[in-house]
Amino acid sequence: MPTKEIIQHVGTLLDLAGVLVIAVGVAVATVVFALGWWRTRQVVEHYRAYRQGVGRAILLGLELLVAGDIIRTVAVSPTFTSVGVLALIVLVRTFLSVSLQVELDGRWPWQGRGPVGGSGVTARTQR
Repeated sequence: MPTKEIIQHVGTLLDLAGVLVIAVGVAVATVVFALGWWRTRQVVEHYRAYRQGVGRAILLGLELLVAGDIIRTVAVSPTFTSVGVLALIVLVRTFLSVSLQVELDGRWPWQGRGPVGGSGVTARTQR
């Protein structure tokens, strides 16, 4: 089997994995949400966790889809047109990923996390 064909199959498998991760992740988050609702009958209580579960599944699936696109474009058909299309795809998916990350965490990805423990006081390093 030629190398380009193997690379094409690897890219296709990554695309399939990305779609499966999204589908299974949304299904699992939905089941967890439904079970939580069934126990408590409170939608609001479980809604945030549901959105976070769906968002995480989409983020991971998008990463796999981008990986498949990169492999196929760079390794199989590296023309200026295909690289330009790949750049647009990566740009759109990166925008979606950043948007989802902001939705999940409530802050920009480049902002540091707050101190652990919630005390608001950070430990100073000894010199």
